[in-house]
Amino acid sequence: MIEIWYAILVFVFTTYVVLDGRNFGAGALHLIVAKSAAERRQVVAAIGPLWSWHEVWLVALGGVLFVAFPRFLATAFSGFYLAVFLVLWSLILRGISLEIGGHIDNRLWQGFWDFVFTVSNILLAVLFGTALGNEARGVSLDSNGEFHLAFFTDFQVGGHTGLLDWYTISMGLFTLVILAAHGATYLTLKTEGAVHERSEWLTRRLWVGVCAGLVLITIETWFVRPEFFNNMLHRPLAWLAVLTVLAGGAAIFTGIRSRMEFRAFAGSCVIIVGLLVAGAVSIFPVILRSTLDPEHSLTVYNSSASRESLAVAIVWWPIALILASCYFVFISRRYRGKVKPSTDTQGYY
Repeated sequence: MIEIWYAILVFVFTTYVVLDGRNFGAGALHLIVAKSAAERRQVVAAIGPLWSWHEVWLVALGGVLFVAFPRFLATAFSGFYLAVFLVLWSLILRGISLEIGGHIDNRLWQGFWDFVFTVSNILLAVLFGTALGNEARGVSLDSNGEFHLAFFTDFQVGGHTGLLDWYTISMGLFTLVILAAHGATYLTLKTEGAVHERSEWLTRRLWVGVCAGLVLITIETWFVRPEFFNNMLHRPLAWLAVLTVLAGGAAIFTGIRSRMEFRAFAGSCVIIVGLLVAGAVSIFPVILRSTLDPEHSLTVYNSSASRESLAVAIVWWPIALILASCYFVFISRRYRGKVKPSTDTQGYY
């Protein structure tokens, strides 16, 4: 039962990153691919009414942690207090910029909120990547199961660590690059004209950057947490995830080369899914590693709710998943195809 809930946790988090990650990437590139007010409307229309709905999966992630892994939730949220508030403020600013940026027909007003929108999306990508870096590296969990992260300490990856060090910064920048590539691929699928051409140009170059960054992050992860790859070697599901990443790369390459935009975007989604699943399988069962003493680490077994509680909660999960999936299919069909800024602007401008 615990393993099932861990799989649900990974599924919910991966779904959120794939869906809202494309918005982070598109938003981060907003001022690069769009040079005029009309072009900026295209980018916003591509994100459209889906940006707030994707955050439902983030709420669902919190719900899964609360139901299945309450000790991990309590420990992580108190330890990552500063990071959580940075994420919340970035989400709030992104929402405000989308909702009120077009309320006043003034170039200065709109330009300011365009800038806020871009910066907030960049911060969200970097912050989520930094969080993944902290998860992979570990935190300074003590014998009481507590930790408190400063913004940074000595930039080392062992002992009393901070939120930022050379590894977590690398992971944050890599996440920004891969989500920017994901967003550019999505904009290529959803837009036309100059925005489409710039997005296509960026897509080709950003995915090359992702390949280079993935090699660097792999080497750094081997240095920071060598048991990660040892676990991967002995787990067939991790190898399946790696093959999924390769299949996604092939889909992107052939999709870009033959201008099959949907294939390229599907490959982008598959790569992100493969990377996250490979990481989740390789760290199992440790979900929060202690850099002070491995004995202090949190696992899915010592941080989960009782089996009786998990059994009761699993009854409601399929119902919620069916409802969310039906709505996702409906909304995706409703807004498929190239965007029409005249009707899909979310009231922007």
